[in-house]
Amino acid sequence: MTATKTRSLIRNLTASAVCLALCLLLPFLTGQIPTFGSMLAPMHLPILLCGFICGWQYGLAVGFAAPLLRSLLFAMPPMVPTALIMAFELAAYGVATALLYRALPKKPAYVYVSLIAAMLIGRAVWGVAAFCIYGALGIEFGWGIFWAAVFTKAWPGMLVQLILIPSIVLAMRKSNLMV
Repeated sequence: MTATKTRSLIRNLTASAVCLALCLLLPFLTGQIPTFGSMLAPMHLPILLCGFICGWQYGLAVGFAAPLLRSLLFAMPPMVPTALIMAFELAAYGVATALLYRALPKKPAYVYVSLIAAMLIGRAVWGVAAFCIYGALGIEFGWGIFWAAVFTKAWPGMLVQLILIPSIVLAMRKSNLMV
């Protein structure tokens, strides 16, 4: 392995570990905020960043592992159905941000395009996973529940993501910390 590939591997593993640690810790901070704490979707931020910074493989791995690991360590979110559904959703975020960011032109506006498209893809995957898992558990799941969970209750987190993620990605690009 060349020195450049080794440095890239170490950088990606380190950034992924930081993103995973943030997934475990951020919910403790936002959980202290009455009413809006859980609506801020604190685990989504590090996963979206992981996809942008490290690539789809890392975004997939960290996204899938984070909610499951957090459930095992802290019993939050509950493993079934929440953490299991989130594992698919967050893995989709990690993959989608990475693939879209790599495929689109490197202009600032396309960071937003990548992010918004990934947010929609992740929410669609959440809906499919929820439909399958709730169905297997015999729990009713319909469009009203999907709409409320994915958009109505999630708008504060979506707003935070739209403000923070592009700012961080563009600052990192400007500082030559990422392509």
